[in-house]
Amino acid sequence: MTETPDPQHSGATPEHQHEPTRDLGPIWETEPQGQPAYAAPPPRRRRGAGLAAAVLATSVLAGGAAGVGGAAAWQEWGPEPTSATTTSSGTASASPVLDAAPAPAATDGSVQAAAEAVLPSVVKINVAGSGGSGSGSGVILTEDGQILTNHHVVEVAKEGGTITVDFADGSHARAEILGLDPLTDTAVIQAQDVSGLTPASIGSSSALAVGQDVVAIGSPFGLDATVTSGIVSALDRPVDVGTDSEGNATVYPAVQTDAAINPGNSGGPLVDLAGRVVGINSSIRTTGSSSPFGQTSEGGSIGLGFAIPIDEIMPIVEQMAAGEAPTHARLGISVSDVGVDVGSGGSGSGPGSSSTEGALVVDGAQVRTVGAGSTAGEAGLEEGDIITGIDDRAITSADSLVATIRSYRPGDEVTVTFERDGEEQTTTLVLDSDADQS
Repeated sequence: MTETPDPQHSGATPEHQHEPTRDLGPIWETEPQGQPAYAAPPPRRRRGAGLAAAVLATSVLAGGAAGVGGAAAWQEWGPEPTSATTTSSGTASASPVLDAAPAPAATDGSVQAAAEAVLPSVVKINVAGSGGSGSGSGVILTEDGQILTNHHVVEVAKEGGTITVDFADGSHARAEILGLDPLTDTAVIQAQDVSGLTPASIGSSSALAVGQDVVAIGSPFGLDATVTSGIVSALDRPVDVGTDSEGNATVYPAVQTDAAINPGNSGGPLVDLAGRVVGINSSIRTTGSSSPFGQTSEGGSIGLGFAIPIDEIMPIVEQMAAGEAPTHARLGISVSDVGVDVGSGGSGSGPGSSSTEGALVVDGAQVRTVGAGSTAGEAGLEEGDIITGIDDRAITSADSLVATIRSYRPGDEVTVTFERDGEEQTTTLVLDSDADQS
């Protein structure tokens, strides 16, 4: 049984690192039913007219396919050749050679200091496989080469493809996949025959505040070690990039930033001014229109980038690094936005109906089905209930509920606020794990 957000809330469309020719357009723009959101198998689909996604496990996709042409253009952007100067008498003389001024020392708490701290821990990841090739970014976790990146950056290489890593010192290494989790769009890879690397400092996304300065580092359009800066422009933004073939939603409570994030930044870090990783850059919104695969609609930063909060994924990253299967929290219900017609069972009166007559709220997640033996069912939730809060966090939509549940771990206790027959009620429950699914 899956918990599913409303199919009318389409979300962040991933721009895939390994598929340079694909730009899936603006996030939150619905693609036709059945249109996959992944290039490599298993196919991922945009949500259609029915119950489409699950509050089982987090997934996040995004931040972009970097084409190899980006680096090739560097020659045109390089310094111009030195030219002769003309003296007042009209004769040409060589330009004087001046000693270069030393770079200013970084001030603690500056963008420069943050960049200096984290640049040695950021890598460019090059992938190739039967589904295409491209590049993305990654963050060094251990001295011996464990690297965190996005699932969509390396998924093309999971079936016999190749992964190479470019380090900040100019060295290179082959890498293999240690673990993949499409439901959080995270992956851990292992660089081969390396040692003495500089692991990134991991911060806390829960300590972030709107308006706080942040820095993004990665390889946009293949240009490695690129630093951009901005602020946290929103927190807990539900970003929905569709569902997989089993109906599991790819929704996460994003850190939104106006730091420039472009195709190729995926898998790279978003850091605070102390150089601590607070998120993994994963998706962007562009002004391009969504288009079928094979039709390119190139887009870039318009100041709307989204990072997976580091607090939400580190437990899963640790599972993958240890060779374990990732687990995710779940309620065991399917939901939609309030009043949305979900097809057969979504009209008329009674359980599963789209009618909200007498309801006090129109914001929330309406329960459509309750799984047998689920924690939600045991806590007394019923079809037709409208969930409006989880602990102290307001639930405004199906996507909001999915993203919020994804921020918890199996076994966490939560208080659910819901409305039934015009009355507000609460219940406390312990979240299930998708590891218990048969």
